[in-house]
Amino acid sequence: MVMKILILKPSSLGDVVQALPVARLIKQHQPKAELHWWLNRELVPLLEGDPDLTRVIPFDRKLSGTPRGLSLMWSQIRTLRRERFDWVIDLQGLARSALVGWLSRGGFTIGLRDWREGAPALYDVAVRRATYETHAVDWYLAVLRRLDVPVHQNFTWLPIRTEAAQAVQERCPAPGARWIALQPGARWDNKRWPVGAFAELARKLVQADPGLRIAVLGSAADAPLGREIGAAGGEQVLDLTGRLSLPELVEWLR
Repeated sequence: MVMKILILKPSSLGDVVQALPVARLIKQHQPKAELHWWLNRELVPLLEGDPDLTRVIPFDRKLSGTPRGLSLMWSQIRTLRRERFDWVIDLQGLARSALVGWLSRGGFTIGLRDWREGAPALYDVAVRRATYETHAVDWYLAVLRRLDVPVHQNFTWLPIRTEAAQAVQERCPAPGARWIALQPGARWDNKRWPVGAFAELARKLVQADPGLRIAVLGSAADAPLGREIGAAGGEQVLDLTGRLSLPELVEWLR
């Protein structure tokens, strides 16, 4: 019988990337298992078509709390119930993800022991963080150990996306040079280094090494930051803000 597994990790981008080893290692341990990932719609392109995932289930975060959002959520819950998941793995650890997991009525629900929003009350097993300094990836891998899934580093974090790689070569080639990538944007302002500091860094870097190239990465919302940094660094700066999809961004960095 094919095992069905639901992974709840809707956001944010960096957190989703850090959770990928969970999918990779489960799939290595149980190659025939079906893995479904509940993900913020804005991040779906990152995992769409991933070879280890059976399905990416989009979550419309922007509609949260609205009548339409609640209607869509309830419809999605009914769909999840029909899947009859054997395992539900909540790597978000917040009230909303825990509630989705509980309402999906999986056979066994496991998640992170984080009581900020009471999520562990809805799990069968909650996995404690070893120490305050324990990295998120190691915490997620501790969940796998509780599921008797072997943990190792022999996996590909983000497999090559051939079409995205070809698109990058055609539209945004990176000729042979030494590159430094800057990512000035962040979801929360208190997690951002001031754009003026990025601009000053770019200016000093290109002055110190005329052969160096700088790429500014980010979404379309980060375009004003890219322009300011580009103005400071001149022709040695390649502003890629808003020009690459998530898969293309990965392939450009690769």
